[in-house]
Amino acid sequence: MSTKRTNELSRVVVRFAGDSGDGIQLIGDQFAMTSAMMGNQISTLPDYPSEIRAPAGTIAGVSGFQVCFGTRSVYTPGDEYDLLVAINPAGLKVNLSNLKKNGILLLNTDSFTERSLQKAGYSSNPLDNSELNDFRVFKVPMFKLCEKAATGLPLSTKQVERCKNFVALGITNWIYGRSLEPTLKWLQKKFGAKPDFLKVNTEALKTGFSYAAESGFLKESYTVPRAEENVPGTYRYITGNVATAMGLIAASRRAGRPLFLGSYPITPATEILHELSNQKKFATVLQAEDEIAGIGSAIGASFGGALAATSTSGPGLSLKSEFLGLAVILELPLVVVNVQRGGPSTGLPTKTEQADLLQAVWGRHGESPVVVIAATSPRDCFDATVEASRIALKYMVPVVVLTEGALGQGAEAWRIPALEELPEMKTWVRTNPTGFLPYLRDEATLARPWALPGTPGLEHRIGSLEKEDGTGATSHDPLNHEKMVKIRAEKVARIASEIPPLETYGDKNARLLVLGWGGTQGVIKLAVENLLEEGVPAACAHLRHLNPLPRDIEPLLKKYDKVLIPENNMGQLWRRIRAEFLINAERLNIVRGRPFRAKEIEEKAKEMLGVRK
Repeated sequence: MSTKRTNELSRVVVRFAGDSGDGIQLIGDQFAMTSAMMGNQISTLPDYPSEIRAPAGTIAGVSGFQVCFGTRSVYTPGDEYDLLVAINPAGLKVNLSNLKKNGILLLNTDSFTERSLQKAGYSSNPLDNSELNDFRVFKVPMFKLCEKAATGLPLSTKQVERCKNFVALGITNWIYGRSLEPTLKWLQKKFGAKPDFLKVNTEALKTGFSYAAESGFLKESYTVPRAEENVPGTYRYITGNVATAMGLIAASRRAGRPLFLGSYPITPATEILHELSNQKKFATVLQAEDEIAGIGSAIGASFGGALAATSTSGPGLSLKSEFLGLAVILELPLVVVNVQRGGPSTGLPTKTEQADLLQAVWGRHGESPVVVIAATSPRDCFDATVEASRIALKYMVPVVVLTEGALGQGAEAWRIPALEELPEMKTWVRTNPTGFLPYLRDEATLARPWALPGTPGLEHRIGSLEKEDGTGATSHDPLNHEKMVKIRAEKVARIASEIPPLETYGDKNARLLVLGWGGTQGVIKLAVENLLEEGVPAACAHLRHLNPLPRDIEPLLKKYDKVLIPENNMGQLWRRIRAEFLINAERLNIVRGRPFRAKEIEEKAKEMLGVRK
């Protein structure tokens, strides 16, 4: 309906920001979901306050949602914003530094009161000085538009004011040519039983859209065509935590074993518990009284023959450490999902980090080896969890899956695989009592048989004391203990034979390799792409299997003159690489509660190669 000029873009980054009560996560999620449904590749980054009830209008209470969507590969939620939507002054204060020069700044002028400006730490109104001169500033009276949308409805001023987020969403949808239909359908489902709320939110959305189309301050709109590189199939918008839950369900179905989750709610992992609780047809779920009970119940379910899992975040993994050692000595399959967050202690519970790697690999008393796998993206949380389940069942070992807050709560478009596309799930469930020994081992994997309780002739004793090799009887013999320690370590080490060769991306003749693990994959790949476009030769490789490490990692690393390891910690993989392979790698570390930005890696790579800025 608009006669304004429309420009085509290949990739866009939008950031919504406001108070934690402004519905920022809701409109961000709707915008990202709409973009995914329109065929764009997407990557999102929800950003929550660390305090449950941070003071309204303050810096500590700012909530953000960032989405990058495009017509070509989208690896990250983006570095700088093309559009910043600030619902209040605090949202502007926190996020303005990452808005691109000449980027679009959409402001709710109704919130720029003297009191709100003081709460946000402004000494003067930025709308009245030169602070915003580098940006295209569009001032919108969002509350007044809400009042217009609510004309004739029996709603309080406070109830109407809450709809300002949908005005912002309507404007943003118009700017980037997004359809209103997905959000209108969502509103009908959400508020169908509350017609007044349905009408005011619907009208607020449409009012924002019309206001953008008809007003004179927006001279142009944009369109982002659908991605051409999507593999054909059925897609859904999925967060990493939901993908983890789906991975457990898929592995359970593929293995033909019942699924059990024993967990305790903890940010940012709770959605795994929520999702499986809603899938009662496919999983038995226990919300335990604490973290210890959660893993204890999962070990019991594993002994009973289930694909058993427990989900948590850093502090919970600390509490589970003794029972994780019990699963090691019992040699039972167990999947432990750790959605890493900022620490130590409570730390930054809603912010992302990668600081639990050494805890996952070695954080237990005694010689207690477990397998460690790290997911690389929200959708990869599915594949990583499937792989963890496969290894746990085949080798009769506990497996720790490391995801991160930014992955668990971030989202991507995910192609739903057919069950037969998943790897085979081998199990050694013993039924024949002839020649049975509870710690008789498979020659190739060293796995012991899975002897389920109630199977005639397979009765055996379990417990946390050291086992005699073969019989499983309690043993205090020092030579037997040493033998069992070495067997358990060798069993984990043998898994390396199944790890695919490491792949490199970039210039084959590069002197510099950027090595990463977990959620840094996308940003490292983007940084290498940007370096190559500038004529700076670089390459990258990424680790999914962190214990054991791939067998070809040492020869690969030694092919390069320089190795850079970026991590959202103080250098945990870097320490292991230097210690085990005596490679003089350099590190790049941030612990700021946010993912890396590509330019940070690019600048460090140029410094190492002696490239002038």
